[in-house]
Amino acid sequence: MGVLLIMIFLHIVDDYYLQGILANMKQKDWWNKNSPQLLYRYDYLWALIMHSFSWTFMTMLPIMYLNNFEVSHVFMTIFIFNTIIHGFTDNLKANTKQINLIQDQIIHIIQIIITWWLLFY
Repeated sequence: MGVLLIMIFLHIVDDYYLQGILANMKQKDWWNKNSPQLLYRYDYLWALIMHSFSWTFMTMLPIMYLNNFEVSHVFMTIFIFNTIIHGFTDNLKANTKQINLIQDQIIHIIQIIITWWLLFY
């Protein structure tokens, strides 16, 4: 249970404290205001990918640590899946505005619980 609590704590650290400029850059509206040129129309996607990778790495770090940083195929599959789901979820909140912060956070916590259950047990 301690590993799960650490994973949730690291979720909070990455999703709230470490995002920095990515919190703005993952929003299409930010790009439209700051760099409206056609050249930058999809740059928000890169910010979403970078944040999603960072979040996944951070939340799965305790499990990597416990496995002496040996990464299995199962681990990498879950890592990639979590990165995709996180990016998709954040896009629903930040860009299409189909979900709110509470729904976004519930999805992320469910991701963490499932990851913990699959890889720790």
